[in-house]
Amino acid sequence: MNVQAWLARHAQTFVGSLGRIVQHPVAALMTMAVIAVALALPLLLNVFLQNSRAATANWNQAFDISVYLDKKAGGTRAQALAKQLRSRPDVAAVRVIAADEALAQFRSTSGFGTALDALRDNPLPDTLVVTPTLPASNPKGTEMLKNAIAALPDVQTVQIDSEWVERLTAMLAILRRIIWLTGALLGAGVVLVVGNTIRLDILNRRAEIEVMKLVGATDGFARRPFLYSGVWYGLGGGLLAVLLVAVAVASLAKPVERLAGLYGSQVRLNGLGFALGVAVMGVSVGLGWLGSWLAATRHIRGIEPR
Repeated sequence: MNVQAWLARHAQTFVGSLGRIVQHPVAALMTMAVIAVALALPLLLNVFLQNSRAATANWNQAFDISVYLDKKAGGTRAQALAKQLRSRPDVAAVRVIAADEALAQFRSTSGFGTALDALRDNPLPDTLVVTPTLPASNPKGTEMLKNAIAALPDVQTVQIDSEWVERLTAMLAILRRIIWLTGALLGAGVVLVVGNTIRLDILNRRAEIEVMKLVGATDGFARRPFLYSGVWYGLGGGLLAVLLVAVAVASLAKPVERLAGLYGSQVRLNGLGFALGVAVMGVSVGLGWLGSWLAATRHIRGIEPR
């Protein structure tokens, strides 16, 4: 059999399997809906996590590094160091807090205004608040940045809340792990749903399979239309899952923008995106094919002509 005939045979089986699914639209839509719901849940969790990270910029401000300069450095040197740090690729922003500004702020918030008036000199140094970029906002990145800053001249002390950094990183890792575990469990559920649907289809067409084997058809030939049915179920379920997520994001977009506006922030809820949507449908097709292959291989092998 040449390649053209082989492709024509597969194309015929591919379209024919779709025709059989269309003949039972309610049952097919129910199967695809179950697949869509199973896939949409981890996708919505992932969208929530990604939008939370984007909205907090925002979380990298939790990794701020306080740089205390030598008292002899002066304001000019503080500005020069700030300019030098802003040129680093792992630094998002640098804020300079002058010694007089720090003292005035401490005076207004500490309640020791009278006692501070007795001081001849300002005991507070000029301070730089360094905010790392999002890629550098992790324990390893902030530690490397801290060491680099500490090696600069006129830098007396560098402080960072390492415990908070580790807690935040652990929280993100747990959330990502939960999403992966949820996706894996629901992906296994998709395989089982498709496998059970194909199993019922095989039982309904048992007589047809027996006739096919009676005239010499192999297990692979008899299995082929069921594999394509699994592909169609997966494709339909993946498409519905992407649509469900898009509808959910669209319905939540306005309330989220309104809530962010009350806090003086401008946040837009982002969806899956084209690339991730295509990837989701690809994974769904793969799960559908796997479920149909497992069911068809097992049950067709046990069917023999009477």
